[in-house]
Amino acid sequence: MTDTSDYTPPTVWTWDAGSGGKFANINRPVAGATHDKALPVGKHPFQLYSLATPNGVKVTVMLEELLELGIKEAEYDAWLIKIGDGDQFGSGFVEVNPNSKIPALMDRSGKTPTRVFESGAILLHLAERFGKFMPTEPGPRAETLSWLFWQMGSAPYLGGGFGHFYAYAPEKFEYPINRFTMETKRQLDVLDRQLAGHAFIVGDKYTIADIAIWSWYGQLVLGRLYDAAEFLDVESYENVMRWAKTINARPAVQRGRMVNRTSGEPETQLRERHDAGDFETQTQDKIGEEA
Repeated sequence: MTDTSDYTPPTVWTWDAGSGGKFANINRPVAGATHDKALPVGKHPFQLYSLATPNGVKVTVMLEELLELGIKEAEYDAWLIKIGDGDQFGSGFVEVNPNSKIPALMDRSGKTPTRVFESGAILLHLAERFGKFMPTEPGPRAETLSWLFWQMGSAPYLGGGFGHFYAYAPEKFEYPINRFTMETKRQLDVLDRQLAGHAFIVGDKYTIADIAIWSWYGQLVLGRLYDAAEFLDVESYENVMRWAKTINARPAVQRGRMVNRTSGEPETQLRERHDAGDFETQTQDKIGEEA
């Protein structure tokens, strides 16, 4: 290691609002709303408030997969939450997700509106609501849940750990980059071994485990996260690469990636989605609006 530091943790930590790098303006050590702002409500049963981060993509892919099956009851409005502007700290959003993180879903399909937050919980809620992408047999169901929760527990290492120190931290330090690179590659190896001889994470059935894991690790090996594919030698994980490309080719996945997207080519950005026809008429290349 080449890092040196004379930093000694204080007896009691105090927050320095000026530290934290790229996302310092939206990070704080307390919860709750910072301003009053009601959330919009559209005409469909499901109201999604999100952004096309990996966690957000999980939910839009799931909804588009349900619609691909012809389940009209899964229609949804997707409203853009600009986390860089602090939209997640508005009073309306905090009422839906007290943790102030995207995605957040309001299920208005029943007599009483139901809030669902945490991306894994939303996937499970929708899978159980429609009886799709979730095995009913005890063994495969338990396996699917295990992999879903594996992803939820692993994401902080990939996003908050590796992604932060490799791509977003104001300074590059060898120790944290090495630490989180090692863990990210270990997780990729876990996946590669699981996918050896299997089409999908749980045998030959495409499930919410695939949707959750692909949104992070599939996009990582396809070069869409942190510009780190070469650094991580992702091509060496042949089973993961095959699986990632297979899922990437699904029409519902391609649509789901576009929803609430604010970066990339204009034709890939559908910042709000209120109708299936929006993919043809409301992408940024069609409407020509600034971010």
